[in-house]
Amino acid sequence: MEAEQQKGREASQRRSPLDLIMNQFRRKSSFTEKKAASVGRPFRSSESSDRKSEGIPEAKEMENREKDSVKPRSEISDDTEICSVVGWGRVTQFVQKLGKTPDSQSLSLSHCDLTATDVLELGTLLLFLTQLEVLDLSWNDLLGSSLKALTVHMQHVGKLKVLKLSGCRLTAEDLRTLGETLDRVPLLETLDLSWNAGIGGGNLHLLTEHLHATSSLRELHLLDCQLSETDSLALAEALLLLPCLEVLDLSNNKLLVRALESIGSSLSSTPQLKTLKMSRCGLNQESLAILGERMKFLVGLEHLDVSCNKECGGGFSTLKASLSFLTHLRCLDLHMCCLTEQDTQTLVQVFPALGELSELNLSCNKSIGTVLRYLFPVLPLSKLKTLHLSSCSLSPEACHALAAVMPSLSQLRSLDVSWNKSVGGNLQQFVEHLQVDCKLEELKLSSCELNADDLLHLQSACKRGTLSNLKLLDVSYNGHVGDAGWVSLFREAGGLKQLQELDISLRPDAHASAFVWLSAMMDALPQMSSLRRVSVQRWALSSEERQKLEKTLKKRNIVLESDDVNVQNVAGISLL
Repeated sequence: MEAEQQKGREASQRRSPLDLIMNQFRRKSSFTEKKAASVGRPFRSSESSDRKSEGIPEAKEMENREKDSVKPRSEISDDTEICSVVGWGRVTQFVQKLGKTPDSQSLSLSHCDLTATDVLELGTLLLFLTQLEVLDLSWNDLLGSSLKALTVHMQHVGKLKVLKLSGCRLTAEDLRTLGETLDRVPLLETLDLSWNAGIGGGNLHLLTEHLHATSSLRELHLLDCQLSETDSLALAEALLLLPCLEVLDLSNNKLLVRALESIGSSLSSTPQLKTLKMSRCGLNQESLAILGERMKFLVGLEHLDVSCNKECGGGFSTLKASLSFLTHLRCLDLHMCCLTEQDTQTLVQVFPALGELSELNLSCNKSIGTVLRYLFPVLPLSKLKTLHLSSCSLSPEACHALAAVMPSLSQLRSLDVSWNKSVGGNLQQFVEHLQVDCKLEELKLSSCELNADDLLHLQSACKRGTLSNLKLLDVSYNGHVGDAGWVSLFREAGGLKQLQELDISLRPDAHASAFVWLSAMMDALPQMSSLRRVSVQRWALSSEERQKLEKTLKKRNIVLESDDVNVQNVAGISLL
């Protein structure tokens, strides 16, 4: 069947609809002529069977009826091809009207302001999208209450694997309709219903009650759906029927202890789970204890996100045993969890067992800056690709410990030490240990109280070629650098050939003239051939300087982010 469909598609590409129609008329004409010619032709010996039945009127009449009712295979084929071509033309017209590109396998209509009429028309077009595997209708507010107009045609897209309906204001009735449709898309692997408040409030069961043990669902995204305790119970029952589930995102849902107990009790039925996200779920120390008891069943977990749960602080000791079992863990996000020194000591004991860890985010935990010096040496340094330590109150000793392990971070792609004042004046420790084959692509040093000497060391790193792979450099909110510091940075811009984003903005309450270093940046632009965005907010430019800069950047399609600050208004304003 698939081979025939492929041939049909290839044929439709070679012949236009007009060719197909004319060909059909020619075939009919040829068939009629052959039929007429055979009437006046004498019977041959091979036609003796026809003569035998000549004297039986009923037999001859039945034979004539059969002949008239049988349509040549070529005509059926042409009819199918014509229908397919015309149908695809309707799909193309509909999709292009919405400013999107038609694709027979992946259709993305997110942020298209679809109306109820559009949804109705899209439903009728599914007949011509039999190869569709991905359908994204996210962020179309008016899709809510209209989903049934689409789902009644879902039997035509039986190959669908991904369905995204986030931010569509889905109602309880939409959820019921969607649940009833699940049997029509047996290959569905990803279902994203995030940012739909109507799913919560006790309505989730309208969907989950239609799940069964043979479900192929691998990803379930329910971010910010206002799930209630009743919904958590429905989800817990659903998890028992989803043995293939690999990704579960429950972020931004207030999960009370009882709700987490229900969900946690079912996690043992999802042994293939690889990603568990519970950011901003209101987890506390008791929640962590419950989660810790259940995580020992998730030995294949690769991504754990319990970030932005401020009441978790001080409770990570209960996860010690469970985390040690997660030997496949690659990403751990604990930012904004109010980690304590005791929590950090727990991590120090756990990390030697996490040999595959490649992404670690501890940002916005201001109480761990001193003890981080014990953490860096036990990290799987050769595997680490992302290390985010923004706003951790790093102590000078912690900065020195991090600098000492920099040569071992051979795979590091992203380093964020923003909002750590102790980095200022100590940047040399970091950059002088960078190797020539450094793979660093993102370096964030915002609000680190950098000075002119720090920029000189950054310039030196550029000159050595150790920042040749850098794509993003954020040195914003560093008012102590001074004009000489910025000039020195741009002087070795040839070492930033891969740089795409540069941010040297000042703080919102600070303004200064860019006159001294602007010409140095203009001269450096030709050397930064990959640059796509420059942010110079709060730097004051004269009308002539702004016009010249905008004209130069426009020729290169570089986005400029700046404030309309007049140089005459910056006198006496602090940079800090």
